[in-house]
Amino acid sequence: MKKTLLIASAALVGVAVAVVLGVWLFFDANQFRPKVEALVGGALGRKVSVGNLRVALLSGGIAVQNLSIADDPGFSTGPFVTARTVTIGVDLVPLIFSRSLRVESFRLEEPQVVLRRSARGAWNFSSLGASSTSATSAPATAMSVLIRKVTIAGGRIIVGETAAGGKERRYDDVTAEATDLSYTGPFPFRITAKTPGGGTVSLEGAAGPLNTKDAAETPFQATVNAQRVDVASSGFIDPSSGLAGMIDFVGALTSDGRAMNAKGKASATKLQLVPGASPARVPVEIDYESDYNLTAQSGVVKQGDVHIGRAIAHLAGAYNTAGESITVRMTLSGQNMPVTELESALPALGLTLPSGASFRRGTLDTDLTISGPLDRIVIAGPVRVSNATVAGFDLGARLGAVAAFAGLQKSGETLIQTLSATLRVAPQGIQVDGLNLVAPAIGTLTGAGTIAPKGAMDFKMNAKVAGAVATGVARVTSFGQPANGIPFRIQGTTSNPIFLPDVGSAVGNLMKNPESAKKVADALRGLFKKKH
Repeated sequence: MKKTLLIASAALVGVAVAVVLGVWLFFDANQFRPKVEALVGGALGRKVSVGNLRVALLSGGIAVQNLSIADDPGFSTGPFVTARTVTIGVDLVPLIFSRSLRVESFRLEEPQVVLRRSARGAWNFSSLGASSTSATSAPATAMSVLIRKVTIAGGRIIVGETAAGGKERRYDDVTAEATDLSYTGPFPFRITAKTPGGGTVSLEGAAGPLNTKDAAETPFQATVNAQRVDVASSGFIDPSSGLAGMIDFVGALTSDGRAMNAKGKASATKLQLVPGASPARVPVEIDYESDYNLTAQSGVVKQGDVHIGRAIAHLAGAYNTAGESITVRMTLSGQNMPVTELESALPALGLTLPSGASFRRGTLDTDLTISGPLDRIVIAGPVRVSNATVAGFDLGARLGAVAAFAGLQKSGETLIQTLSATLRVAPQGIQVDGLNLVAPAIGTLTGAGTIAPKGAMDFKMNAKVAGAVATGVARVTSFGQPANGIPFRIQGTTSNPIFLPDVGSAVGNLMKNPESAKKVADALRGLFKKKH
């Protein structure tokens, strides 16, 4: 009896194997090509074409070669998705015994997806599933279709604009997975990709139900983790703008299909804001929250706490993503920020202290406006430094003979009671107006000037010396300190400033008295004869 059962079992297994092998060898899956094209095309509302089909027993489905999904004709005549290999997971039992195609999953190997946005903010994937006709959907309705899983492996996504010459961003090694896709409820998804420049980004959460009128308005919520995103290579800005750095971001995105909220923490390392600047030596961190209107392509920053070490400033304002570049209109304000913390971030703006100098103490107040396209951004507004000590830099000694005449001893540092100015930082360089520096040991220095992107200085200044310094000047000039102060210039670079007498200005002010003019010119040459 046992022997009979064993023989019967072996026979059944043999028959099953023979059937499966027979299906694999003699079953022509290409007979389903029109149905596959109609099924996928009907669901997407796009023309779909596929190449050769074959049964893939090991993966439990049909292997498709050379899949192509057409783009929305309003965006381009090229393909929206291409893939050399696609595995369609099907229920093999009805496929084998009743020639019925029941699709359960799709897996795309190394596909390329081209996403395009119009000037008014519409996306080429918005119309997916929204334009199915009765002709294209009829074959699909005749079959039982349930898409339980969609997978992308080793893909590439290209994001660009429809305008001629629009920027494109490419994301490689894209993996994505969505399960239980539905028009009636949410479904989980996960996406990971490499960003231009070698960074990574991942999103994980839930989306849906799918919006049948506009796929771009499908609601979702997700956590985002971006690491080492290269700003200069991102494609969002012109690499020649000088804006650079590495961005890390951890946060959450929530969208109802019309508005999106973003909240999290961003950190920028090696930040540069103007051409020719050096990277900041400390990270700049931002705790932020923003609301974004998907239709208007604009948003507002609800929270923007900027941290540079223990220094904290507050960012607020609006931004707009329409057009070729993101534009901003924001303010950045900070009070009593320790300059010792800010010093390492100054190179990002093209500012550096003289070689060997450093802040030992002091505070900074500022109220800046930040405006324009990100790749041509302008930062402007007042700054004020109070009660600061600059170690390793003796301003009095740099002014030449003034310190000697005043009887001051070299201290290796400069005490600044106040330093105020209005700055305008732009890609073309830095404009400094209304500069007013009060140093108790020297007096008051006023003036204005420019700093080129690579640090070259050109300042026209006046010094009104006080106390013992003024007495020393009077001994040299034989007529006392000029009423308008002692004119001089600052040239060289921020790391090595050079102080020079402005003889032309002094003589110009005294042309009505030639004898006094010559005397002042000779005195100024002596006053600045010690150059450092």
